[in-house]
Amino acid sequence: MQQKNRDINLEEMMAVGIHFGHQTQKWNPKMSSYIFTERRGVHILDLTQTARILAETYDLLFNAAAKGKEFLIVGTKHQVADLVASAALRAQCHYVNEKWLGGMLTNWATTETRLRRFQYLQLEESRGGFDRLPKQEAANLKGQLFRLKKCLGGIQYMSDLPDIAIITDQYE
Repeated sequence: MQQKNRDINLEEMMAVGIHFGHQTQKWNPKMSSYIFTERRGVHILDLTQTARILAETYDLLFNAAAKGKEFLIVGTKHQVADLVASAALRAQCHYVNEKWLGGMLTNWATTETRLRRFQYLQLEESRGGFDRLPKQEAANLKGQLFRLKKCLGGIQYMSDLPDIAIITDQYE
C-alpha cells in the first residue's frame, strides 16, 4: 500500500503548545527518552520524536482505512467527549464518549445482547409501542433506552469487534 505522509509542521506544533509536558515533580521515569529539556518546572518534550511518531501513526491509520478496517474512537473525559463524537461521525466510525462499560470489547457476547436490546427499544419507541403500555412500564423502558443510548449510542451499528481502537487518556 502506498504511504501517504501528512506534512507535520513543527512550528504549528509549538504554537499549539504540544511541547509542554508535565510538571517536573510529576514525571514518569519512562518518559525520560522523550523529554528534551526542563524549563520553569515543566518538561519540554522533543517535538522531532513526536512528529516522527505522529507520521508513523498517520500512515498506519491511513493504510488501515484504505483496507476498510473498522475503527473505534474512545474519549470519555468531559473536555474531549464532544470532539470525539464529531470526529467519529465525520470519519464514519464508532465511538464511545460517555461511560466506558467494563467488558465492552472483552465480553462481546454481552455487549451484543445489550446492542440488540437497545435497537429493539429504539424500534418500539419509533413505532409508538411505548404509548400502548401502562405509564410506569413505559417510563421504565424509556429510562432504560436513555441509559443504553448514553453508553452504547456511538457503537449501536457495530456488528463485530473493531480492528483498531484509538483511546485518549486511557487512565480515565
